[in-house]
Amino acid sequence: MPPHRASALLDLTTLTGQETDEEIDALCERAARHGVAAVCVYGRYVARAAGHGVRVAAVANFPEGDLDADRAARESAAAVDAGAQEVDVVLPWRAWLDGDSAGALQVVEAARNATPGTLKVILESGRLGDRVREAADAALAGGADFVKTSTGKVGPGASPEAARAMLEAVRDHGSGGFKASGGVRTREHAEAYLAIADELLGPDWATPQTFRIGASSLLDVLLDEDA
Repeated sequence: MPPHRASALLDLTTLTGQETDEEIDALCERAARHGVAAVCVYGRYVARAAGHGVRVAAVANFPEGDLDADRAARESAAAVDAGAQEVDVVLPWRAWLDGDSAGALQVVEAARNATPGTLKVILESGRLGDRVREAADAALAGGADFVKTSTGKVGPGASPEAARAMLEAVRDHGSGGFKASGGVRTREHAEAYLAIADELLGPDWATPQTFRIGASSLLDVLLDEDA
């Protein structure tokens, strides 16, 4: 049986902050073996992950989403210097909710300026609620290549409602991508997000260049079910 469609769209993720070298090696070897889109790790693990020849995404301003543009710039630049092709930076969602959208977007701008490759902006959509579309529009206008639902550290995580709002923002912006992250653990979850993307942007739109799923256990589920 061919691999499930979602497998090639995975950002295979480990973000405990306690990973050993052996665990990073194993993660990257699985990523290479199964052809996922990228691995996603903390910045301090980037150099080791990059040594495996896989595409590496590093998190920045994570998971707190502080109103700290200097931190976002510093962590993004360090990850890129270590070999990351992608950075997933957390939008300061508390500041956004408090009305400081300008300050929050300075964090996005700082990460953008430090990241020549792909920049994904994590919106913490479960906390932004009905303001997620507003934040997605602003992040895309501010240079985000992707908008991402959640850090997975603050509940609630991804939801179909947030995904639809964010994918509508991508559609209306005319470019950009979407990443579902935070509680995406089953084939049914993955297929639900892909179905929304297919509906709004067409059945051929979701590729590793436009659509990602951030997950740690989903690959095992897909492999077990496809065996």
